[in-house]
Amino acid sequence: MNESPLFPLDQQHMAAGFWPQFSKRVLQWLDSQGLSTRDAVLLLPFAQHLAPARRAWMQLGRWQPRIETTHSLAAALGPKLLPQPLQISFDAAIDALSARSLLQGQSWAQALRRRDSRAFDLAVLRLVEAAHAWARAASQRAPGVREAFWSQAREALTQSGPGALERALAMVALEWAASDGRAPATDALFELQPSAWVLLQCGGPEPLANAVLDCAELHGLPVLRLSADLSLEEAFATSPPPGLIEQAVCDDFESLAQCSAAAVLQHLQLGRQPVALIAQDRVLIRRVRTLLERQSVAIGDETGWMLATLPQATQLTALLRAARPQASLDDWLGCMKSELAADLSERYGAAALSALELQCRKRGWSSPAALQLAQLSPGSARLWSAVNAALEPLSDGASVRPLADWLSALAETLQRLGATAWLESDPAGAQLLDALWLRRSPWPGSAHEAVLQQARLAYGEFVAWVEATLEAAQFVPAATGSVAVLITPLARAMLRPFAAVVLPGADAVTLGPVPAGPALLNDGLAAQLGMPTLAAKREGQVLTFAQLLRVPALTLLRCHSRGQGPLAPSPLLERLEQALQVAGLPPARQWQDARGHEPVQTHVVQRAQAVTSGLLPARLSASALESLRQCPYQFFARVMLGLREQDELEAPLDKRDYGTWLHAVLHQFHELRAKDTGAESDIECLQAAAQQQMQELGLSEAEFLPYLASFERFIPSYLKWLSAHEAGGANYQAGELAREIKPFAPLGQPLQELLLGGRIDRVDTAGGAQLLIDYKTGSVAGLKDKVATPSEDTQLAVYALLMGAEAEGGEQQALYLALDESKGVDAVIHPDVGDSAALLVDGLADDLLAMHAGQPLPALGEGAACDYCEMRGLCRRDDWTGSLL
Repeated sequence: MNESPLFPLDQQHMAAGFWPQFSKRVLQWLDSQGLSTRDAVLLLPFAQHLAPARRAWMQLGRWQPRIETTHSLAAALGPKLLPQPLQISFDAAIDALSARSLLQGQSWAQALRRRDSRAFDLAVLRLVEAAHAWARAASQRAPGVREAFWSQAREALTQSGPGALERALAMVALEWAASDGRAPATDALFELQPSAWVLLQCGGPEPLANAVLDCAELHGLPVLRLSADLSLEEAFATSPPPGLIEQAVCDDFESLAQCSAAAVLQHLQLGRQPVALIAQDRVLIRRVRTLLERQSVAIGDETGWMLATLPQATQLTALLRAARPQASLDDWLGCMKSELAADLSERYGAAALSALELQCRKRGWSSPAALQLAQLSPGSARLWSAVNAALEPLSDGASVRPLADWLSALAETLQRLGATAWLESDPAGAQLLDALWLRRSPWPGSAHEAVLQQARLAYGEFVAWVEATLEAAQFVPAATGSVAVLITPLARAMLRPFAAVVLPGADAVTLGPVPAGPALLNDGLAAQLGMPTLAAKREGQVLTFAQLLRVPALTLLRCHSRGQGPLAPSPLLERLEQALQVAGLPPARQWQDARGHEPVQTHVVQRAQAVTSGLLPARLSASALESLRQCPYQFFARVMLGLREQDELEAPLDKRDYGTWLHAVLHQFHELRAKDTGAESDIECLQAAAQQQMQELGLSEAEFLPYLASFERFIPSYLKWLSAHEAGGANYQAGELAREIKPFAPLGQPLQELLLGGRIDRVDTAGGAQLLIDYKTGSVAGLKDKVATPSEDTQLAVYALLMGAEAEGGEQQALYLALDESKGVDAVIHPDVGDSAALLVDGLADDLLAMHAGQPLPALGEGAACDYCEMRGLCRRDDWTGSLL
């Protein structure tokens, strides 16, 4: 007997009362047919429907039928057969490696691999996707018609398939799925003979369940099909909506998240519990969840997280990046800072890792090869060596290994790091170990064992396999206690006794589009073979959305724009509004935001300043004095507070790196030249110094190649200037001289012990005078502007102070040497460096005494000093606009 009654949208058939009404209807039919209730089978759409259906039957006080879903019933009837080698396992990462083996015998596929490896990898993914779709479609048909399905699919592909490459991949996927001789576990359903079959349809037809019932009807078994589906256009034809429907339009993403959280809290305050929060946009839902957790709301989540997004997985991928041959030092430090290496860090002390990173940044090391163990502290050196030994299993051995060997090496690395126990103690970490076969073994003779033993991968391919495996795995934390809010997908919210539903993201982009099918199987082919089409998916989404009308309160929220463009409402909202209008009902109510508004008092941001009464720095340098002149507040932050912006280890090489290197090259060149060995020419000596300094500074030759080309042009220009310089009577004396003096000692306290220090690039003698030289790689025009007002120049004046004692009363001269390879080397002479040095000491003494006495150090906020100042956020320069300057 077949019935298709409609469960109308009325008070009796709301979400909470639906299951008692449904159970009574089924029981009446079974009694009217004289059928045994306990021997009947009732099939429901989702596992979430089992509990409310069973509770409703218990209230009837009668024997229950067997209440199952198709998959739960199949699992109870017998185990699944293990996939054999090269059979489909429905593990996407494993099947991708099996697909590679299948394509090895296809000449066209290997030609694609040689021509474009990325296109080949994409083809493998498309092949697996299509094979899974073929296999699922076949398993939803009765065993007797399955062979006909394969024949029909072959004919359809031959006649109307996609392009040549796509058709070939689709055919391989089809034959791969068809060659699997295992009977799906669900085939046991076709052999089951209960007293009656009862099927509840909700959200559209279920192919497998209908195929089972069709087969049962052919064998004369009683069958009852009931549909709870609602037509959205005719939902209110017989009665007005029994529940509250409200909607809100928000300005932007943050407003949408806050309003969604507020709507949930309003429902809870009105006693509507539990509340379903529909997960349409995972980014939005994460924000809403954060807002609710701040209010101590008990939240459950049925959607879970992709395993690859969890901290345990991201730390594992950081570990794999560090083990690459081309890994950067930043990759190593990222691995060493993770929880996976926490055991080693604790063993050698937390200070060892901080000191290691500080030394790397100070030395400018950017690659592991550039690191010098001798220059590390003992603790840092031991920590570095321990991590190096831990990563050795992944970096040692052949470049291509079986997947099982890679996994064994990864397991050993985790063990050496002391991370295995930490992962096993955490539910997500334990699932990660299982997903990667690090603490379990596949069944002998299975497809998984064959792939692990036979697939040979390079290291990059192994990392890609790990990432694919983690992306395919879903982590759903176990629910603990009762929850007030349940995050769930739209489909799983149907017919569940929620007191309210909040659906954020009810716009045309988030709620409306449906996922496309496999790329190799177009929509026309799917329709021809009875597989899911886009139209069928859209209709299923409409039916699913209509079931939300059965809850007592439904709140729909969306944004009216995204970025610069408008964002239309979802077509489902438009159809809902049309249905209300056709039924002569008022539109959905506007959601009322019950949040209060708290006034915030505005504060005018004044120019920042600091007072350092009774305090002075212990040491000053030329750069510190330059900061004091440019901006006293910058001086306060840099010198008095000692704040520094840490350089990125992986920052691209720039002009500053070139300048550091060039200083070292010229120093080495002149030191060797001063020894007058005569073994090499000046050109050869410069070139040798260039290579040696590149190695000592850990510079990559590939990255430094443009600067090396500039240096080749610089060599003749510099040697030409040097020849003229020496012809004028100048001689090199020393370079890279570190000096410290106490220029204010005669003034007594509080300046008596203050040090002035620095490093002089080069000191020459010229005609009995001491010549101070500072190398610069900047523009000549800028240097000329600097010395145009000698009293404003700081660098050379400090040089003169530092070297004054060694001048022995003789004359001091100073110049900037512009090392510009394009325009040649140019000397910019300071006209009277001695007078500038004297003025500097006098002016600086007055400034320091005033600072010690409590004179404020204001932020000037003017000129080029602000443009690249790392203290701009500290002084709040950008917040001064509109304030009293």
